[in-house]
Amino acid sequence: MSISATKLEPLASDVEVSRGRLHVTLMDGRELSVPLSWFPRLKNASPSQRKQWELIGGGIGIHWPLLDEDISVENLLAPRSIRRQYE
Repeated sequence: MSISATKLEPLASDVEVSRGRLHVTLMDGRELSVPLSWFPRLKNASPSQRKQWELIGGGIGIHWPLLDEDISVENLLAPRSIRRQYE
């Protein structure tokens, strides 16, 4: 019997920033929540700047044009390198 693995790429569908956390809803229904401190540009931005985001690559990432900030969903799911940068 052969088993083949299908790589499912997680895609974002919605984004919200509240109470010091970045919340991302994925198209498959999962919800991610990470500390805003991992992303200093977002942490230091105004609420109106944080609300102006757009999905990039069909949801593989999130872009904040006013902040020149890009975050990939993949990095949110495997954040070890991000955490090391800001600790």
